[in-house]
Amino acid sequence: MPDTTQLALYLAAALVLAITPGPGIFYVAARTLAGGRAEGVASSFGTGLGGMVHVLAGAVGVSAVVLASAELFTAVKLVGAAYLVWLGIRSVRAARHDAVAALDGAPGAPPIGARRAFREGVLVEVMNPKTAAFFLAFVPQCVDPAQGNVALQFVVLGFLSVVLNTSADIVVAFAASGIRAGAAARPALVRRLREASGAAMVALGIAVAFARRPVN
Repeated sequence: MPDTTQLALYLAAALVLAITPGPGIFYVAARTLAGGRAEGVASSFGTGLGGMVHVLAGAVGVSAVVLASAELFTAVKLVGAAYLVWLGIRSVRAARHDAVAALDGAPGAPPIGARRAFREGVLVEVMNPKTAAFFLAFVPQCVDPAQGNVALQFVVLGFLSVVLNTSADIVVAFAASGIRAGAAARPALVRRLREASGAAMVALGIAVAFARRPVN
């Protein structure tokens, strides 16, 4: 494991990544605004599991292979981008559908449930190539080969980053839940917030589609 100074620098970089708005945070916010705190927290744990997939893949070298191959990197980023865009469009359409239904006195779309929110959270994070790039760029700098078991060091450091990411997502879920509860009497505001979260996911999906493969 790295010394105290290196570990502090790594955790600082991981914290910046955790609080920087990205696909996971916007998905958690959208799910919470649409289905409540339970869906938001479930999706947070889903993105956490997706992050661990990247950590384990990085530890065994899979992520390095993907990032080294232009074809594989392009395939992963395009699938991930398309999924984000689809989720964003679905969020916007669901918000508008629920608003129209409320005006007509009809029930809105049923919540997708915590299990599906969890599964979608996993996919959102797994198909984000920038997460793999982060782990392969920062974690190796803090691994000390002299201490042996490099793969285990990679997993431990990656796990710390995932914990920070998941904690940030849970904070977002609780914050969005509070906003949702406070705006219950103002459905137009909830609709705008849901549409904004969906639009942000679409924009991030487009950005991912144009992301360039990291060059060593």
